[in-house]
Amino acid sequence: MIENKKSKKFNNMSLSKIDKKFIELKKDNRLALMPFLMAGDPSIDKTSEILLKLQEKGADLIELGIPYSDPLADGPIIQLSASRAINSGTSPMKVIELLASLKSELNIPIILFTYFNPILSFGFKKFCELASQAGVAGIIIPDLPLEEASKFSTICSTYLIDLILLVAPTTPFERMKKISNSSKGFTYLVSVTGVTGERNKMENRVEKLINKLKDISINPVAVGFGISTPEHVKKVRTWGADGVIIGSAFVKRISNSNEKEVVKQVGIFCEDMRKAADQK
Repeated sequence: MIENKKSKKFNNMSLSKIDKKFIELKKDNRLALMPFLMAGDPSIDKTSEILLKLQEKGADLIELGIPYSDPLADGPIIQLSASRAINSGTSPMKVIELLASLKSELNIPIILFTYFNPILSFGFKKFCELASQAGVAGIIIPDLPLEEASKFSTICSTYLIDLILLVAPTTPFERMKKISNSSKGFTYLVSVTGVTGERNKMENRVEKLINKLKDISINPVAVGFGISTPEHVKKVRTWGADGVIIGSAFVKRISNSNEKEVVKQVGIFCEDMRKAADQK
């Protein structure tokens, strides 16, 4: 039944950039590798170099954070990254301008991660219009409630952008079903309760959550929060996820590297994660 629904969707609706990427990866039996970095940390120019290096070293999609002064869903590593980016003068407009300047070079889907207030103060329609012109494929807004998502998802779709929603381990089943079927592009499965950050181990309940989401939605499932080692990536692949999102581990390497070495070090780590994602 799910396969029939999936075929109907693909036959009758135009596919987004993210849809196409996941279909491509599914055909090759590959796990989507999705690094996260904060725009403007350590600088806008370095962010530009890092984005291209991640693409070169095997990232399938990239989640790019817009720095915000009150990042409630983020742990200390990403909070400090946001503070550094803000102090370097990074704004939502500068992030869009950065992506616009790379539009001819970045061939993989770019997903913006932002809290709602920066977009609201910018103007949601205007933000989506400019983001679309810059080549943005998706947006994640962690503090946008499901009850408000439908309205903003429609606006995003008008500009060919997927609004991606998050499901947490504590999300009740009926709400999980609504979220996963409302999300566009893929469903973002938060693997742990709490904020972002590196973890020592992956909780086994994540496998059950992946299977549950697969049963109730045709969306691909990407797992994030707490994934920081090749072993974590291998486990997520074994559990049947379609994608893996790695944030704090990348951001930590950026903050721990000097400016001359940062692009190289991020590239090395991305290569290691790519090998883990591809290991059968």
